[in-house]
Amino acid sequence: MKIKNTEIKIIKGDITQLNVDAIVTTANIGLTMDKGLGKAILERGGKSILQELEEKGNVRIGEAVWTNSGNLNADYIIHAATSDENLHTDEAIIREATASALRCAAKLKVESLAFPALGCGIAGFPPRGAAKIMTQEILKFIRYQQHSLNEIVFCLFDQETFQVFEQTVSGYLHHIQDTLGEGPYVTVDAIIEVADGIILVERSNPPYGWALPGGFVDYGESLETAVRREAKEETDMELEDLRQFHAYSEPGRDPRFHTVSTVFIAKGKGRPKSGDDAKSLMVVQYDELMKLGYAFDHKKVIEDYLKQK
Repeated sequence: MKIKNTEIKIIKGDITQLNVDAIVTTANIGLTMDKGLGKAILERGGKSILQELEEKGNVRIGEAVWTNSGNLNADYIIHAATSDENLHTDEAIIREATASALRCAAKLKVESLAFPALGCGIAGFPPRGAAKIMTQEILKFIRYQQHSLNEIVFCLFDQETFQVFEQTVSGYLHHIQDTLGEGPYVTVDAIIEVADGIILVERSNPPYGWALPGGFVDYGESLETAVRREAKEETDMELEDLRQFHAYSEPGRDPRFHTVSTVFIAKGKGRPKSGDDAKSLMVVQYDELMKLGYAFDHKKVIEDYLKQK
């Protein structure tokens, strides 16, 4: 698989044995290398790695720094802080750690880089989610940033994680590059009014959080057709009194890529039932809406809606 001129590989193996310019390892904010992959790298690479790392001091969560590689085949080790002192991680941390590691690779002018499954070891983040998040950040970086990378390797140690990454990464890249194209992408979202509130769905894919029902506009669809289809797929609701509310187009509104969304307001007809890629669904009363954690910029969208209402 390729993103522009960069080959993407997914292999099962020991990342400490790879002959690449740089390998990425998970780290905590104290850069201690006393657990998991960091410990294995220290044991095989030697104390010179830790000595250089100690000079770096602490890092903020999501930040990445590089050191020598000691006795390993790689030229550099990029230490990405994927957990805090309590070994907690989440989507935002993994996303920033991936992006930070890629920026380090660009500064080092390396041509080949290997990633483990960030956050999936001791911190316990789900591999499928990590695979999508990391692929999203790699895709953005390769497309839009200056770099010298001609090969990025996902190196997974166990068979189960390897299979998840192999399926998820290849499927996601195929969908984005062959189906959606370069972007920006046209999307729609629906504020579906029922009883004393609106319908929200909890996303099962990254970006995680609560969101308005919505999705991508398919080729040959109008915005109105697309929003009715997405509402039916995600909530099983028919839309009445459909009207456009506002368009949202800030490039950073979606952490995956640039989307331009037209938000609609409508009355919901039927009984809400979650479907498609929604993890769950709920009707939220108006006075509770601003208390939730949202994906994308949907908190801003709902705030604007409540001001108008």
